[in-house]
Amino acid sequence: MSDFLEEYATYCKTHGRPDRVELMLCDANAVLRGKWLPGDDEKKLADGAVRLPLSTYAPNIMGEEVEATGLGIIVGDPDGRIVPVAGSLKPVPWAKGNVAQVQVEMIDPDTGEISDLSSRQQLVRMVDKLHNAGLHPVLATELEFYLFKPRTEQDAAPTPPDRSPDAQNYDLEVLERTQDILDDILKASELQGLATDTLIAEYGPGQFEINFHHTDDVMWAADTALLFKRLVRGVARTHGMEATFMAKPYADFPGNGMHVHASVVDRDGKNVFDDGTDGPSDALTHAVGGTLDTMRDLQAIFAPHMNSYRRFKPLSFAPSAPDWGFDNRAAGVRLPETKGPGARLEHRIAGADVNPYLVITAILGGMLHGLNTKPALPLPLDDAGAEPAETLSADWFQTVERFAASDVAVEIFGQRYVDVYAAIRRDEIAQLTHEITHVEYRTYLGRL
Repeated sequence: MSDFLEEYATYCKTHGRPDRVELMLCDANAVLRGKWLPGDDEKKLADGAVRLPLSTYAPNIMGEEVEATGLGIIVGDPDGRIVPVAGSLKPVPWAKGNVAQVQVEMIDPDTGEISDLSSRQQLVRMVDKLHNAGLHPVLATELEFYLFKPRTEQDAAPTPPDRSPDAQNYDLEVLERTQDILDDILKASELQGLATDTLIAEYGPGQFEINFHHTDDVMWAADTALLFKRLVRGVARTHGMEATFMAKPYADFPGNGMHVHASVVDRDGKNVFDDGTDGPSDALTHAVGGTLDTMRDLQAIFAPHMNSYRRFKPLSFAPSAPDWGFDNRAAGVRLPETKGPGARLEHRIAGADVNPYLVITAILGGMLHGLNTKPALPLPLDDAGAEPAETLSADWFQTVERFAASDVAVEIFGQRYVDVYAAIRRDEIAQLTHEITHVEYRTYLGRL
């Protein structure tokens, strides 16, 4: 691991030797788990002497091991050897002291390779499939989040910042009033190399959206989405605020989404979605058709948690059906441009609460499925003769079971990962749906 030691030495020359290095492993829920390593112990990491249980890749959202995954104490909870992700060593400007962070993966002792439990590796495999077919994806993501006042109880509802209008959509004064925290978010993003583009005030009180630049480094696009979530929450705390990417933190205001813009270029760098005509090319319509055909089977990736399903609402900015349109934000898949180098689709179903590696893998897998199978495409929403598509399921359990039984899901993620992911979701369903809610007590207890 001499490459990491060289990267570390270069980092120290630029930023000084850190007091600690935060080792960050992304689990299936996109929760970052890991360890703090003393800043003078870099050789230990480089030599592979830092370890974590392999089950760290696959806990439930509460952080507990899930027996049905076949991981954890039932098999002795074996360790994996931690390896740093090249190029991911970055400063943590919102932390106290001189702190660095680095993304890590784990080597499976049985294979000697990065564990197939890694959601990051799922995306590596999908990109390799596309490259082997002579296709090179280009991506950009958009993330929505809310800022809110700090809470004193973990189960307390959020309260919007002072002077936040109920509808602050594109409100420049909101940006001005929040300038200090937004400036620090953008400065931290720049320091960490996250390629931010536009920042806007979104519709809900205290809600904002960040757009990132398009890139042909698909892994970095996914890394950027993951790291930005951590960054925003960290910077918010330094300003006495909280931030969330929860799909639907308020019942009466819009939810948080993660939109993905995707195009594909060939080996010569030409956008394969552009055939020189004014309308959408066959390749573009096939890719759209593939994302629509696979959307129901993969809904458990786009809407992983109980709260995810509160975000879907007809005629809202959170599409709820496998349909498509041109410049139509009510569509599940939107085509912002259909010709030239910017020809692309925008996948609008996922919430901001997702694992970005899995979502991008699912979208690219759907696009590849469409390019290979060339499915027929329904009329766009913009067409007066279009028939409304059946909405996606509102039943969390049903979407998980459909994913678990899906041949398409296995084709994209492999049988083992499908089984592990479904087990994690079933455990979350069992725990959260077992609890009796305050709404039930308020409505039924005194009346029945």
